[in-house]
Amino acid sequence: MKSNTIYTTIIKTPKLIMFAASFKNELILFVPFEKEYCNNKLKSFQKLLKASNVVEDESKFDKLKLEIDEYFNHKREDFSIKLKFIGTPFQIKCWEVLQEIPYGETISYKDEAKEIGNEKAFRAVANANGKNNFSIIVPCHRVIANNGKIGGYTGGVWIKEYLLNLEKGEK
Repeated sequence: MKSNTIYTTIIKTPKLIMFAASFKNELILFVPFEKEYCNNKLKSFQKLLKASNVVEDESKFDKLKLEIDEYFNHKREDFSIKLKFIGTPFQIKCWEVLQEIPYGETISYKDEAKEIGNEKAFRAVANANGKNNFSIIVPCHRVIANNGKIGGYTGGVWIKEYLLNLEKGEK
């Protein structure tokens, strides 16, 4: 019974309050906390994963808390947390490309579309990135518009700017 539980917690970072959820020892969600959005995601995941219940238990997230803290303190550039991608095959392909973008660097949506083999799919790529379930960990914040503009970001563009500046070593 317990193995069919989605565990959740809230994690405070220097600028954000994040919401985390895991299932069978894999992270399924890590996003800025917005109650309605997170609840809707959980309902959808619970149905999809056939999870029997959702339980708040911060002890299940010690490694994630440590790695996020290290990231915000310039001591971590990559994460070792096990992730479970929940999305369409196209979205998952996009998210896998995101994980290849080096810390502190950016690429354009067009570059990302080229990486998945369809240069013209940059709008679809941007849409897939917007559905990324792993803020910071799967770094969609490192993708910007072809003209160098920041573009959108779930939770607000200021978060994307903050994360990019953090990775460049700016305050």
